[in-house]
Amino acid sequence: MAGEQHTVEPGTDVLIRKVDSHLAALRAGLHGPELELAERLARCLRELVLCTAQASAADRGQVRVAVHYFVLRRESRGRLLAVRSLTAAERVVDRVARQLGRPDLLADLRRPAPDDAQPLNNALLH
Repeated sequence: MAGEQHTVEPGTDVLIRKVDSHLAALRAGLHGPELELAERLARCLRELVLCTAQASAADRGQVRVAVHYFVLRRESRGRLLAVRSLTAAERVVDRVARQLGRPDLLADLRRPAPDDAQPLNNALLH
């Protein structure tokens, strides 16, 4: 039986596991609209990871940045780590989806497209 084989880049599974693991942690503490946003972001990120598995290194790098932005925590001044704002992660994920020509993977389809003239690396600093 001949079947279509898909070559998966080595980092693809790792990125999807990071997204899924972070989402599982968020499910323990979020409810309502915040949890819905986290679920949408995770779904968009999974799809972006899969659709860029065979893309250029630059495109895969943009998706990797978006995944890391979603899952990584920033250090706070206190003893606890503050979770990055989900709305900030949404902006990054949406910008990557637009730059990759995938408006179907925007986390919030109702939001008008902002000015994408600012490079992604500069957007991450804000």
